Amino acid sequence: MMEQNAIRFEQVTGYHDAIMPMRKTADSAGYDLHAYCSESIRPGEIKFIKTGIKCKLPRGKYLQLHLRSSVGTKFAGIMLANGTGIIDADYYNNPENEGHIIIPLLNLRTEPFNIERDDRLAQLIVMDYVTTTDDNATGARMGGFGSTGK
Repeated sequence: MMEQNAIRFEQVTGYHDAIMPMRKTADSAGYDLHAYCSESIRPGEIKFIKTGIKCKLPRGKYLQLHLRSSVGTKFAGIMLANGTGIIDADYYNNPENEGHIIIPLLNLRTEPFNIERDDRLAQLIVMDYVTTTDDNATGARMGGFGSTGK
């Protein structure tokens, strides 16, 4: 039985061969995320890159999604469409997409950006957060991007 406060990456249903995120060195903060499918992003296009991965987090934790520095420097003009992604603990197993972690990439280059299956594109960093003493949030998450409203 899993400890209640344990953090665990899992494969999304139907993505049994997705590569699990991992750190490359003992002092790395980020867990590398791989593209599940080969894709091509046209100039000016935003594409949502599937990873086949979800993450179980305890209350008080969230994931920050960042572009890998090597992607940003080797391929200037490729960036996360939302700057930094925030993946909340209640995203896990939501009814819309099971908590599938997706990388929203924007291509500002003048040529297409081609992604091969299993390319390492982004990284996840596990973070703590706190709430204010007068916090009274009671909503329930039903999905992913934009699901909590405007």
